[in-house]
Amino acid sequence: MTSRKLNVLVYTGTGSTVESVKHAIYSLRRLLSPNYAVIPITETVLLKEPWAPSCALLVFPGGADLGYCRVLNGEGNSIISQYVRRGGSYLGFCAGGYYGCKKCEFEVGNKAMEVVGSRELAFFPGTCRGGAFKGFQYHSEKGARAVRVKVAKDAFRGAGAVPEVFTSYYNGGGVFVSSINGNKDVEVLASYADRLDVDGGSEKAALVYCKVGQGSAILTGPHPEFAAANLSPQHDVEGYDELIATLRADDAARTSFLKACLTKLGLEVNQETSGVPSLSRLHLSSISSNDVDDLLHSWEEIITREDGEEYIKAENDTFHLQKPETMWSVTGLREALTPSDRLDQKPPNLSGDGIIDYSTIVKRIVTHETAWPEAKATPYFNHNAFYSSLQEYRRSEPEAEEWGDFLMYGEVVTSTNTLLEKNFKLLSKLPSGFTLTATTQVAGRGRGSNVWVSPAGSLIMSTVINHPAHLAPSRPIVFIQYLAAIAIVEAVKSYDPGYDEVPVKLKWPNDIYALDPRQPPSEPPSYVKIGGILSNCSYSSGSYQIVLGIGLNTTNGRPTTSLDALLPSHLAPFRIEKLTAGILTRLEALYKTFVRRGFTRDMEGTYYKHWLHGRQIVNLETQGGVKARIVGITTDWGMLRAEELGSDDKPTGKIWALQSDENSFDFFRGLVKRKI
Repeated sequence: MTSRKLNVLVYTGTGSTVESVKHAIYSLRRLLSPNYAVIPITETVLLKEPWAPSCALLVFPGGADLGYCRVLNGEGNSIISQYVRRGGSYLGFCAGGYYGCKKCEFEVGNKAMEVVGSRELAFFPGTCRGGAFKGFQYHSEKGARAVRVKVAKDAFRGAGAVPEVFTSYYNGGGVFVSSINGNKDVEVLASYADRLDVDGGSEKAALVYCKVGQGSAILTGPHPEFAAANLSPQHDVEGYDELIATLRADDAARTSFLKACLTKLGLEVNQETSGVPSLSRLHLSSISSNDVDDLLHSWEEIITREDGEEYIKAENDTFHLQKPETMWSVTGLREALTPSDRLDQKPPNLSGDGIIDYSTIVKRIVTHETAWPEAKATPYFNHNAFYSSLQEYRRSEPEAEEWGDFLMYGEVVTSTNTLLEKNFKLLSKLPSGFTLTATTQVAGRGRGSNVWVSPAGSLIMSTVINHPAHLAPSRPIVFIQYLAAIAIVEAVKSYDPGYDEVPVKLKWPNDIYALDPRQPPSEPPSYVKIGGILSNCSYSSGSYQIVLGIGLNTTNGRPTTSLDALLPSHLAPFRIEKLTAGILTRLEALYKTFVRRGFTRDMEGTYYKHWLHGRQIVNLETQGGVKARIVGITTDWGMLRAEELGSDDKPTGKIWALQSDENSFDFFRGLVKRKI
């Protein structure tokens, strides 16, 4: 079983700067979504986690490469070098470019800033000498400039259209010298068109491509990942407005060049370069429309009124409550352009061309108190199909009576989990089963700091579960993610007659996997991730309020595969509305049984029936690499049970219990590892 390389990892640890990381992640997500997940990582992950098998590209952004050296020299650089030499790809911007060379020379002769020394990665076998232009200052834009870069078009054959020349942001980067001429493993991708302030050799190489074993690296002096839309005015830096204007005028050429670089590194680039979509309205409805009025009445104490309009000003977001007939009011239109109550504030960037601070945008909730939303108001989600399916599934699930009765849907939202979990004032007023769903998320959340744009075609939902605190000791919250995993798999398999053979599985503790339909029949079966579960918990008035988030690739085939791709030709594609209803009814029935009887033997058996790990032999990183066989989960606290094996692979009699909130399962390497 092999894992596909779907992760683009951006180093954000010691030595990197916030601005450089921000620009790198923004540009990479814009160009590589939905084919890859762009994920920030620290030195701890590089040193401790088995990241390489699933990594398509490792990116080191701008900053100070001495910081990189301090935490990664030795073991870390050995891991990175091995990854690249075995077929991986490395992209180093500015400081990441210095770091990837055999030798770094920076500000030689300037005692306050001089850095000279060898570097361990040595992907480029020569020297990176900088700054190529004078004026660099740490943590300052005073040395920034727009530089003209001449492209070596012959180096990009087969990589798409590239410009002859483009303009790039520059601040302290180097020029790559020596070991270029006659070296078949090094190509100059672009040269500085302007006169340099250091000896740049005859090539004046601004970007180089290096063949490294079976892999490759691109190192840059300038910053082709910096977009003008994400640069802020610097009133104390003369000429900075002109710099931004110059970069903006040539942004299309810069983007084309960066696409070609990513293609040359073997990545599949999104040629459309679509901007991040604008947030849409949220539509609040109920299976019985009159119940919306009752729900709004229960919110009365958290609603404030200004100029005849109603708002909920919660901890992270402000919500404006609107009626369907007034949603095009002047106030509503004004809020779409204004970040807060003050009309003189600068509006957020809503063009889709730059990084957006979504917390400044008022979220508009349209309350449908007399009828479900019309199809033209929510063209990507049919409320009639959802509520009809909910009623249909309830006929075969007697215990499913309430969950899904209240639904809030948005075509484009930040994150369904964030909108609920980070706004406790609103969350505290929501009943169990209240569900927020969306077609697209622009700031979807995963475990840790993972954030991404969830594309259309994904089933995206977050459901509120008010779990009584007095039940927590005997009905531990950790089991709820296991119930959700069972509910997802069973909802898929019971979607309609004939769907019971859809090859979906569970991966401990909170992932959904599917048999990869792209794997040739002659090769061993391979599984790929198509979904995940994220559970967040808070406490209020005698209950733990759980926001249970579920994401599932349903009709979208990227970045891995989808449920639709698993279906034989005679079965109809999944409808997200119907599948959402199926998951909710199955989850409610399982939860109510769990409250009454705990995690029963039947639930345990069902969980094992659908999981990937039956009798799998693994190494327990947290226990010094001990070999063990997975035998199940404990029925008291939901820990993973593993029996220790001796050198003859026979049980020693010792059983390990591993917590799901402290450890994770790298299925492809047979490794249970501690979370960071």
